[in-house]
Amino acid sequence: MYGIPNMKLDKQKVVMRRLDMLEAEGVTFVCNTEVGKDLPTESLVNDFDAVILCTGSTRPRDLPIEGRDFKGIHFAMEFLTANTQAVLNGSPGVDYISAAGKDVVIIGGGDTGTDCVGTSIRQGCTSVTQLEIMPKPPETRAPNNPWPEWPKIYRMDYGQEEAAAMFGQDPRTYTTTATKFEGDEHGQVTAVHTVQVQWMQDEQGRFIPQHVPGTEQRLPAQLVLLAMGFLGPEQPIIDALGLEQDGRSNIKAEHEQYTTSIPGVFVAGDCRRGQSLVVWAFNEGRGVARECDRYLMGTTELP
Repeated sequence: MYGIPNMKLDKQKVVMRRLDMLEAEGVTFVCNTEVGKDLPTESLVNDFDAVILCTGSTRPRDLPIEGRDFKGIHFAMEFLTANTQAVLNGSPGVDYISAAGKDVVIIGGGDTGTDCVGTSIRQGCTSVTQLEIMPKPPETRAPNNPWPEWPKIYRMDYGQEEAAAMFGQDPRTYTTTATKFEGDEHGQVTAVHTVQVQWMQDEQGRFIPQHVPGTEQRLPAQLVLLAMGFLGPEQPIIDALGLEQDGRSNIKAEHEQYTTSIPGVFVAGDCRRGQSLVVWAFNEGRGVARECDRYLMGTTELP
């Protein structure tokens, strides 16, 4: 509803239509209720015959460098969520973050970074720069990326296309990372210091980014958005129920089974498999419904 901008997913025609259908089928939505705060976590397993956890993978990766505490530095989802709420409500809320008239630096890529680019442009930013620590992909497939694998090639998503049309070029700067934030006497961020990196192998054969001397730059910025991915699901429900986790902190459950370490508690989506695409959410939602039905009824006719 809030994390995906309206220009990518119409909430009234798509999301609300589906919610209305679910309500008509008998699903009860309890809003403004935080499990573990407004509702005891234990009541989920005590009051219901089965529980399905689909909490997503929402713990953002931070960037603990000098100046991180300056005002104007936000996680990408804070920016995107508040913007969508303002669009749906018809006016900005108290958490609204505006890019209007600002130089925006987005640190990170992927769909989240692209959405930050597109949203910043719609809000009227003065400029937008997107820092990517990875190298620029090749124009054509590499030998180790044959068909039918997904082509790992250079391409521009809608956000970069819009930025190129607005400002004359792709906003992404590759093999570049931020080293510190600069601010003014009021504690407001004013610039991002960057350096280019070179990916080198360490003693264990792992590729790690090494700073390239002499490539330092200073980018003006009054708004910085951190879009560097996610570390895993939020911990309170996991800790309260004592659920087993895998090595990446996701709730442990096998694909196509969705059963956790607690009988009657199922898990699906990003909190099981890690941050992924919405098509996997569809797939896992249907799969976990099937296994929950089998658990409750002893058999199932769901696909």
